[in-house]
Amino acid sequence: MAKVTFKEERCKGCGLCVSVCPKKILQLSKEKLNSKGYRPAEITRQEDCIACVFCATMCPDVVITVEK
Repeated sequence: MAKVTFKEERCKGCGLCVSVCPKKILQLSKEKLNSKGYRPAEITRQEDCIACVFCATMCPDVVITVEK
């Protein structure tokens, strides 16, 4: 199973990763804010990830790691 992790403190909440996820399992956090005041991206259903790496490729701040 694939594992997606985020460096939440570096995420600026741009939402690009959310928009390219083919499984629609990413979202911007509704409850968390990082130290810069942004809502970081998070995965909602890790078990549904297909490890396509679109999210990590799209991220301009290189905050996403996808492991197979």
